[in-house]
Amino acid sequence: MKHTLLALTIAASAVAGSSFASASTDADKYLQQTESKVIEWRRHLHQNPELGNREFETAKYITAHLKSLGMEVETGIAHTGVVGFLKGGLPGPTVALRADMDALPVTEQVDIPFASKAKTEYNGETVGVMHACGHDTHVAMLMGAAQVLADMRDELAGNVLFIFQPAEEGAPDGEEGGAELMLEEGLFKKYKPAVAFGQHVSSGLPAGVIGYRSGPLMASSDEFRINVKGRQTHGSRPWGGVDPITAAAQIIMGTQTIVSRQIDITKEPAVVSFGKIDGGVRNNIIPDSVYLNGTIRNFDMDNRQEIFKRLKVTAENIATSTGAIAEVEILEGYPVTSNDPGLTEAALPALKAAAGADKVLIVPKVTGAEDFSFFANEIPGFYYFLGVTPKGTDAATAASNHSPRFYVDESALKVGTKAITQLTLNYFDSQSKQ
Repeated sequence: MKHTLLALTIAASAVAGSSFASASTDADKYLQQTESKVIEWRRHLHQNPELGNREFETAKYITAHLKSLGMEVETGIAHTGVVGFLKGGLPGPTVALRADMDALPVTEQVDIPFASKAKTEYNGETVGVMHACGHDTHVAMLMGAAQVLADMRDELAGNVLFIFQPAEEGAPDGEEGGAELMLEEGLFKKYKPAVAFGQHVSSGLPAGVIGYRSGPLMASSDEFRINVKGRQTHGSRPWGGVDPITAAAQIIMGTQTIVSRQIDITKEPAVVSFGKIDGGVRNNIIPDSVYLNGTIRNFDMDNRQEIFKRLKVTAENIATSTGAIAEVEILEGYPVTSNDPGLTEAALPALKAAAGADKVLIVPKVTGAEDFSFFANEIPGFYYFLGVTPKGTDAATAASNHSPRFYVDESALKVGTKAITQLTLNYFDSQSKQ
């Protein structure tokens, strides 16, 4: 009931509040002044990408901007994270706005003047580095929102926490990072935000179109490792040992029945996928062991734990039935990214003001994962997608995020900057009227 009342209050204030209308007019003026800067910042960041937990120059670039706006700035959070705190002129809640900073080990293949030529060491190899997921745009748009909201600080009925987060794509092996580490280091305990907003560009939508959905939006992402131990023997005498290859094959097929036969898939979808099989060195030698590696994706946290349990039981028992042993390790990754229903409903006027009512769409669930989920597990959160595929290009076949050919139509950046700014103003206005 509280969320319903909040949604109605915000929707009404978006059309009726005179003070809010004035604030929106001011925001539009400042946004126009910022548009070219957002593109300039994005191009600089795109040309100078850095991998997770190594965003040193990116952090310096952001820090200089936030300090120029007169904010309180903290650096070195979760290794390279940057946080700016903007205190509004009027009392009210704190809104958290988040952008991720890290790039990917991808060699760019897009023919643009500011294409990345960066290279670095990754897993012992020299690789290209590219903002192939659009985090450069996220940072630039949040820098733009920071400038607009800082210009309006005297009118703000609350405070804004600008979170520039490292390592969304995952920390390097042996390191912690990302949203989870920022929370462990006390970010929310110190600043106590009431809500969190975040956005992500997507090649799956036309430029300037916003996609959202209430409830589960993006899947949890977990890794599993299974070491199947047998006993080596000659391929001509399989009875002389224990064959871990046939055991591994049965495990692969057996685990596919977890989702199809053991989980209530009318609740939420899930998938168990194997991505790696490693075992043996010669055609006529049955090896001692086989290594299996894969991922689990799902949209329900209770189902997640049930899949973990059943994966372990299935693998171990199948191995036992063949005389082998299965050692199962599950590495928990990102939880389900779920949008608070009340906050989602309340966000719609802001999204429609930014993109146009006909360009705000409900989108299907996405089996990719996001560590914004850690923030949204702590406080009500809202996360949405911003289309960046140019007019004339089919978004269904455009190069996807993480592709070396991922391309951003920069006209979408003004929509994203306005959306994240408008969400903040709408929320402040709704709370001031309660």
